[in-house]
Amino acid sequence: MACLSFEYGKQVVIILKNVDATVKRETLYIAAAVGVMSMLMQAIFMIVRHWDYTVLLGNVLSAAAAVGNFFLMGITVQKALNKDEKQASASMKLSQQLRLLMMLIVAALGAALECFNIIAVIIPLFFPRIAIALRPLLDGRKGK
Repeated sequence: MACLSFEYGKQVVIILKNVDATVKRETLYIAAAVGVMSMLMQAIFMIVRHWDYTVLLGNVLSAAAAVGNFFLMGITVQKALNKDEKQASASMKLSQQLRLLMMLIVAALGAALECFNIIAVIIPLFFPRIAIALRPLLDGRKGK
C-alpha cells in the first residue's frame, strides 16, 4: 500500500511500501504511454499554431491525474484481493466513485481557471484507456 509521510516545513515525501510489482510495472507503462501521447498532443497544438503555456499546464494537470487515477485503482485492486467478496466489491465501488470525483474536479479546475487550456485538460484524461487498448498490440509484437 502507499504511505504518505509529511514533514513540517519540508516538501511531502512519498514512500511506497508493499506496492505489488505488477501495480508498479503497469503504472510505469501507463505513465510512459501518457508521456508519449502528451508529447504528441503538444506537437499537434504546435503544428496547428494553437500552442501556448496553457496547453502545457493543462496537459501536465490532467496527465498527472490520469496516471494517479490508474495507480490508485491498482492499489485498490491489490487491497481488495485480501478481502472477502462483499468487502472487496464495496471497496472497489467506493474507490471508483472517489476516483471519478477526483477526475471531475480536475476537469472542473481545467475549465474554471484560465491558466489551463480546457482541450489540453480533457484529452489526456483518455490517454490511459488508449494505452490499455494498445497494450495487446505491443505485447503481441514482443511475442508475449
